[in-house]
Amino acid sequence: MNARAEAEPALCARELYRFYRSGDEEVFALRGVSLTVDAGETVAVVGPSGSGKSTLLACLAGLDEPSGGEVRLRGHRLSHRSEWERTRLRAQHVGVLLQSGNLLPHLSVRDNIRLPQHGVPGRPALCADELLDLVGLSERGHALARQLSGGQLARAGLAVALANSPAVILADEPTGELDSTTEQSVLALLTAQAQAGKAVIIVTHSSRAVRRADRVITLADGIATAGRDETARQAS
Repeated sequence: MNARAEAEPALCARELYRFYRSGDEEVFALRGVSLTVDAGETVAVVGPSGSGKSTLLACLAGLDEPSGGEVRLRGHRLSHRSEWERTRLRAQHVGVLLQSGNLLPHLSVRDNIRLPQHGVPGRPALCADELLDLVGLSERGHALARQLSGGQLARAGLAVALANSPAVILADEPTGELDSTTEQSVLALLTAQAQAGKAVIIVTHSSRAVRRADRVITLADGIATAGRDETARQAS
């Protein structure tokens, strides 16, 4: 990787707008949201339901196109490209962790991890079995999604998100359905990824996730405001 790529933020979003048409009206989900996240940083995105959090995450991942503005990953423009180009860049640079639905139900956990590794240039930093060990599922690689507990599903989803050693991890309510002990375990794994140099963005309602973040972004009616690091606030 060249020096210029190393100097770029892991993720940079500028003036993101997203609107949908409802009859003759335009409904804005995002109104000029800007966000820069560096390698090794964890950012929590909070706000009430319907505030635009999931829409923002979809635009950051290239799963949805913003109506205006742009997203860059390691200096590469992601937005306003063809779906094929967005898919290619997402496979190379982004790991997406959802609250549910991270695994294809007819594949084993091990094969779910291997699937995104096919066709991506370069060798993944970790193979499937190493990723299973990383998330504490070394004995469950053969299992199907329906054979896993909620906590195991969350950890398996993280292993899939890490399959190609992404620079950015985008997590949408990753602990929303977990008990407190399992939630702490999943958050510890995400924190460890930030400490390893990845940029981590977590859309969440969890106070525990917020306390682990370096920065907090609050969304309300599609408008973002920056908050202080909640951990620093408690210490002050």
